[in-house]
Amino acid sequence: MFGYIVVNQSEMKFKEYDVYRSYYCGLCQSLKERYGVLGQLSLNYDMTFILMLLTGLYEPEDVVGQCRCVAHPFEKHQIRRNLFTDYVADMTVLFACYKAEDDWEDEHSLKGLAYSYLLGKKCRKKPLLYADKVRSISLAMQDFADAEKQENTDIDTMAGLFGKVMAQIVSCREDEWKDNLERLGFFLGKFIYLMDAYEDVEQDIKKGIYNPLKKRYEEPGFEEECRQILTMMMSECCKEFEQLPILQNVDILRNILYSGVWCRYEIVREKREKDSVNEVTGNDL
Repeated sequence: MFGYIVVNQSEMKFKEYDVYRSYYCGLCQSLKERYGVLGQLSLNYDMTFILMLLTGLYEPEDVVGQCRCVAHPFEKHQIRRNLFTDYVADMTVLFACYKAEDDWEDEHSLKGLAYSYLLGKKCRKKPLLYADKVRSISLAMQDFADAEKQENTDIDTMAGLFGKVMAQIVSCREDEWKDNLERLGFFLGKFIYLMDAYEDVEQDIKKGIYNPLKKRYEEPGFEEECRQILTMMMSECCKEFEQLPILQNVDILRNILYSGVWCRYEIVREKREKDSVNEVTGNDL
């Protein structure tokens, strides 16, 4: 489901991209230390954005270091970590466990079942640092799973349920910015869910898997409707972002919110249009 909240690298300075990668690699290092290789498998760019968002807002001191890893075995690369890195790592793994369980429920994926079991064992061994938050996320994920089982086709309801999960993850403190962060996370979560449904709709139809966009897909104006809904969600997300007093790495964050989030959408849309043209051309032959 993740992988949509990314940078538009072509519109970034080299120095900015290096900083972005250093937070990504710092999160990867934290996942490895806390959960091992299984934890690293849950690494994604969406949670890197949340790490940089919280870092920009609260401005904790970064610890900058160098390390080698499997992805970069021959030379050291820069990593950045701060007091939010471990929090985001824990939230990343928590959601990964829920997603693996969902894969088992939806597709009877043995890979998902094994991953959920093994990673879940590691989670249970750790002190429950965020008991209330974990409880809230668990309840929201249960509501989300129940609605999927009932095959609820109300796209706003389904996206909103996932938005509640992301709102809990993004809002990490009880302070003056809590409401803004919750709303930002809520609309960010809705965007992620809608993008995932938009990208997977054809595949889900073929596999007979639940997707709230199935009925809409065959209707005229499907592409335009999806574009309008996604634009509305990201517009609300950006509105909340601009109310936060963020200066640190703000250009990177804006690159993601105003440009990067549309990269995957454009790839999916263009491929769908190309496939549609090829299908028509093939029928004409």
